[in-house]
Amino acid sequence: MSTARKLFGTDGMRGVANLEPMTGATVMRLGMAIAARLRQPGRHTRIAIGKDTRLSGYMFESALAAGIVAMGADVWLTGPLPTPGIAFITSSMRCDAGVVISASHNPFEDNGIKVFARDGYKLPDNIEAEIETLMSSSELDGQRAAPSDVGYSRKIEDARGRYVVFCKSTFPSELTLDGLRVVVDGAHGAAYRVGPAVFEELGATVIAIHTNPNGKNINARAGALHPQAMCEMVKHHEAHIGIALDGDADRVVLCDEHGNVVDGDAVMALCATRMIRENRLAKQTLVATVMSNLGLEKAMREQGGKVVRTQVGDRYVVDEMRRSGYNLGGEQSGHLVFLDHATTGDGIVAALRVLAIMAREVKPLSELAKCMTRTPQVLINTAVDKKIPLDQLPDVLRMIADVERKLGEDGRVLVRYSGTESKARVMIEGIDESQIQGWAEEIAGELARACRT
Repeated sequence: MSTARKLFGTDGMRGVANLEPMTGATVMRLGMAIAARLRQPGRHTRIAIGKDTRLSGYMFESALAAGIVAMGADVWLTGPLPTPGIAFITSSMRCDAGVVISASHNPFEDNGIKVFARDGYKLPDNIEAEIETLMSSSELDGQRAAPSDVGYSRKIEDARGRYVVFCKSTFPSELTLDGLRVVVDGAHGAAYRVGPAVFEELGATVIAIHTNPNGKNINARAGALHPQAMCEMVKHHEAHIGIALDGDADRVVLCDEHGNVVDGDAVMALCATRMIRENRLAKQTLVATVMSNLGLEKAMREQGGKVVRTQVGDRYVVDEMRRSGYNLGGEQSGHLVFLDHATTGDGIVAALRVLAIMAREVKPLSELAKCMTRTPQVLINTAVDKKIPLDQLPDVLRMIADVERKLGEDGRVLVRYSGTESKARVMIEGIDESQIQGWAEEIAGELARACRT
C-alpha cells in the first residue's frame, strides 16, 4: 500500500467539524478502516474511544462507533478523558486500539482524530497511510461483519477513576502535596474533572478554574495557550504553583508563585538535570524539538548531558526516544513525555514530576526554574494561503541566510510550516531581542507575500 498520507498530519486527522474530512460519513469510514487494519487474528477486537468536550465530539463518537461495530469489533467508550488517559486505558485494558476525538489546543469549531496502537503509542506514519488507503478501497466494504457478528458499544463507567489512580501512581509514595495551594486551569477541556481530582487527592488545596465546559468554550482564553488567567489566580490566592492544561491535557504550562510562566523547556531542564544527578536519565540525553531554546542545551551541557533534536511534533519526539533508548523528551509548548511512566505527552504527569521536586527539595518553583537561562527567542506565526516548499522561495532563503550570517554562533533561524494549520512559523534566537524581532517580521512578511494565492 502507499505510504503517502493526505488526511493524517503530524498529530492525526484534523479539520473544521462538519466539513470534509471531518464529517460524520468520513469518520464512520475511518472507524471501519481502523477496525479492519488493527484487529488481531485469533481474538475478538475491541477499540476504546475517548473525546474532549467539544460539541461535535458526540457526532464523531457515534460515527466512529458505527464504523467499528460494522466491522464486527466492539467499542468501549470512556467519555471525556485526556488523550494520555485514553492511551493508558487502551494498553491497560488490552484494547486493540484507542481513538481520541480531539483537536487539542484548537478552538471548538475544529475537531480531530488520533489513534493509539494496543501498546498505547501513537500509530506510525506508514500504518496511518494504510488506514487512509483502506478508507477509499472497495476492499473495506467486503469486510463488513455478518448480521450475527456485528459488534457492540458500551461505556467504561470507571475510566476517569482508573486514570486518576494511574496519575497518582507516578507521584513518589513517600511524598504528599499537603500544605500546597495549586491553581489548576482545565481549559474547559478533557481534564476538567480529573485534573483537579489528582492534585486534591494527593493533599493539595486546589483552586480550579475553567472547569465548566459547555461544548463551545474549550481553550477559549483558557488553558496552556492562554495562561494569563492562571497566573493572575496564582497571585490572587498566593498559590505555590499554577498548572494550565490544554483541551486534551497532553500538554502543560506552569507558573511559579509570582505568576511567572514556566514553559516546557524550563520544565525539561528542571527534570532532566535532576535525573542526571540521580543517574536516572537514560544515556544522559534529553530529546527536544528544533523549537526548543538554546538555553536548554546550555543547561544540559553544564550538568554533563546533551540534547537530541527532532522535527516538531510529540510523536517524533517519542519515536526518537523509543528508537534510541531515551526516557525523557518533549516540546517547548508543553508536550512532555516521561517514558518511565507514560507512552505519550501527559500534562498531569509532567506537573506531578515538578511538584515532586518541589516537595523533595522544599524549594519554590521560581528558584528551581533558574536552572535554565533562556536565550532571547522570537516566534512569529503568519497565515499562508498555500505551503510552497522553502527551496522554491529564493528570496526567503536569501533573507534566512543573511540573518544566519549576522547571528553567527550566537543564534539560529528556523522557518517551517505548521503541520496542523495554514500557517508558517518563523523563529529566531539571538542576543539582541529587538534586532531578532525585526528580522523575524521581515522573513514572515516575505513568506506571507510569497505564499499568497
